[in-house]
Amino acid sequence: MSELLGVLLIAVGGGIGAALRFTVDQSIPARVRERFPWGTVAVNLTGSFALGLVAGAALSDPLGAALGTGVLGGYTTFSTASLNSIRLLHAKRWLAALVAGPGMLLACTALAVAGLLLTR
Repeated sequence: MSELLGVLLIAVGGGIGAALRFTVDQSIPARVRERFPWGTVAVNLTGSFALGLVAGAALSDPLGAALGTGVLGGYTTFSTASLNSIRLLHAKRWLAALVAGPGMLLACTALAVAGLLLTR
């Protein structure tokens, strides 16, 4: 397969993933009347699980890239971070896993707050 075709498959997959994320993220708040981002939580949890399945299945490059990088990359941004944390835990790199998992989540949240405060 050509590199261009691979890039196109990833791009199409990314569009599909983004559309799926939008659909899930919009449908859950309509069903749950709480002020909590349940849609985002659902997307991140299911995306992480699905990426683990894709990686564990060791799919061929075109299919694995289209599903992992494309669809799931468009679906969630935390799926790759979760898989990296699992790999670090498997390698018994405890501190690195702590930083890559909850540490990264806290850092991203802090940076989002900082960006918000800078624009007010």
